[in-house]
Amino acid sequence: MVSQKLVKLDRRKSLLCLSLIVLGLTALMGSSCDTKQSVPAARPAAAKKKKLQSPQTATDFHLVGDSICRGDFERAQQILEQMPAKPGAGQMKYLVDHYFEIERLREQKRETAFREQLQELEEIKEKVPGNGTPDVNDIDETMVALIRAREYALQEQKAELMNDPFVQMILRQMRVNANSDEQQGKWLDAYTHYYLWLSELYEDDKIYKDKTKELTELAAIELAMKDSTCGETVIERYKGIKVEMFLRALQLLNSNYVNTIDYREMTQEALNRCRLIGTVLEKTNEQLAWSASKEQVSGWNTALDALEARAQALPQGAEAVEVKTVAEFLEDVLVMNAETLKIPEEVIIAHYTEAALESLDPFTNLVWPWNVKDFEKSMTQQFTGIGVEISKRTGVLKVVSLLPDTPAYTSGLDAEDEIIKVNGEPTKDMTIYCAISKITGPKGTNVLLTIRRPSTGGIKDITITRDKIVVQPLRGWMRNENGGWNYWVDPENRIGYVRLTAFTESSGPDLDEVLRKLEKKGMKGLILDLRFNSGGYLQASAEVVDLFVKEGFIVKSNPKQGLATYEIAHRSGTHPDYPLVVLINNYSASASEIVAGALQDFEHQRATLVGQRSYGKGSVQVVTGFTGDGSQLKYTIAYYHLPSDQQVKNRYQMEKLGRDDWGIAPDVEVEMLSNEMKEMIDIQRSNDVLARTDHETNGGSTNRHTLQETLQADPQLSIGLLVLRSKLVAQGQVLALDPVVAENSSAKSIQNDMQ
Repeated sequence: MVSQKLVKLDRRKSLLCLSLIVLGLTALMGSSCDTKQSVPAARPAAAKKKKLQSPQTATDFHLVGDSICRGDFERAQQILEQMPAKPGAGQMKYLVDHYFEIERLREQKRETAFREQLQELEEIKEKVPGNGTPDVNDIDETMVALIRAREYALQEQKAELMNDPFVQMILRQMRVNANSDEQQGKWLDAYTHYYLWLSELYEDDKIYKDKTKELTELAAIELAMKDSTCGETVIERYKGIKVEMFLRALQLLNSNYVNTIDYREMTQEALNRCRLIGTVLEKTNEQLAWSASKEQVSGWNTALDALEARAQALPQGAEAVEVKTVAEFLEDVLVMNAETLKIPEEVIIAHYTEAALESLDPFTNLVWPWNVKDFEKSMTQQFTGIGVEISKRTGVLKVVSLLPDTPAYTSGLDAEDEIIKVNGEPTKDMTIYCAISKITGPKGTNVLLTIRRPSTGGIKDITITRDKIVVQPLRGWMRNENGGWNYWVDPENRIGYVRLTAFTESSGPDLDEVLRKLEKKGMKGLILDLRFNSGGYLQASAEVVDLFVKEGFIVKSNPKQGLATYEIAHRSGTHPDYPLVVLINNYSASASEIVAGALQDFEHQRATLVGQRSYGKGSVQVVTGFTGDGSQLKYTIAYYHLPSDQQVKNRYQMEKLGRDDWGIAPDVEVEMLSNEMKEMIDIQRSNDVLARTDHETNGGSTNRHTLQETLQADPQLSIGLLVLRSKLVAQGQVLALDPVVAENSSAKSIQNDMQ
């Protein structure tokens, strides 16, 4: 990072945030499931032979299994209707019928949610005077209800919503208010209350996209020029930044960056950021570490006009401008600053560098010395702290869950405790990030927490000695009473479930250990959940794939310089070839995409993917200290290719081309609406909580949800389980009667067959 990043107040995405801040905190047996390739391309010769076969040349069960594994439940239903009575047919019919029952219930929820949002809109209309001007709260409430209603609406209902006179009035007022806030230097307000909503409603409108980018950059620059409310000063933030760091980064990127760099575009982006610095100094309402007069800003802008004209005159084409051009323009900008704004050159270097590297891709950046420690924590998932998960979603700093075998777990602290002070300082006005920095600290040091226990109302001080905390990346669907995880999502049929939250150094060995324990207890199939897993180490992802694949390529990366690198599977240590389903969504990125893509790929066909298209990172980054003086450069060195040598399309590249076929596509697509996502996350969060063993005797409560409740709230998991069960039936296995089926009127007719 170059400077503190703006925390975007995106209400849509806040519902999707699964993980709380941690402080220190298919060639399947008996089944012929073809898998859908994640990127459009011709199938390898071997895969072309695996076409859907006719009933005359293949077993009916395999045809049904094929259809289910491609998400074509209508075709599966048609085949079953024509299938003669035979053992196991009832089980398959139940599974297909159960899918349509899941979809029927989801449709009911969608209709209910749509009606609720319409009612919400009507209530807002009644509050706003007919001839009055809506205030910020009215606008925010209207936009939340409108966007939710649009999400739940059928296609023909969406136009009617947008053409509503009240909605049109709100949209007109939003544009007026946004322009006013922008002119007054209230960039965060203009973004959060207006342009955030407008860019959501008109997602294909480039004007709104560009405006949201500009406003967030302005707010980020302003934030970076202020002392932190948590004690970090601007001086500390920019300390040690040198122009040589950027020049070394350019030198390395010129040789090793994955694509040919367009230095003309890079220069223009950097100069545009410099102009925004002047805008912040001129219009801000905040007390910044530096200031500039109107005359100084005018001189800065005039000089920038000349530089931008020079940049526009540069020859076009990715190879037309040399790397030294970017450095020369930076030198000119620093001279301009010395003559006009007169702010520390470290500030100019930082923002020029950040904008220049952001023109390449979102994953290439220079980590300045002050931020290296936090960067390394995020990569290793290792911290020095006390071992709790905390949240401030309700405005109160609260312990959400304890981490086992940590100082917090043995300190007397408990889940649901409210932390009202840290080392005597009230937490009422602290941000979550500030609280993190104050609770974490060097190993062996103490932190004093003043906590209030809601169940009793009692307040007490707890002193905890900090220690090294390693976040465990593996979870089940619910914690057991002893703090461990329940990995059985279908205990009767011995189907396991493992949620992998990150790819750390221990992910492969930890998963190997869990699988061996489940296999000893007779596991017949596994669901591997990679949803919301944003990635981690490439080597860790290869180790996970290696657990399921006997031989062949796992992933290949092609750097710009040097030879391609490969990760190859090893026969030793490979687990049995039981049916495997992998859950992914649009937050599954990087290493998660390597695992999902490799297991789905035609060369292995080891797993069926269920869920939503993945994020589409598709690229490999490396970190180097080549930039020197305590800084680090993280940059994209290669794109990765699946075992069949097809590149996983990069989201950033595809968006530039106006396409959305990035990442890994699921075999069975299950899109979740925001109301479903919220319910699923709330239940998962409750099932994840670890409290003290005496939690309930102290007056607390642990709100666990049953397996049935968990499945009903999570259609991706529920349909993933259904797909896995169909694989077992296709193998000739007899399923135990699902308890949910017992409530279904058709249960009796298939019970004998299922037993």
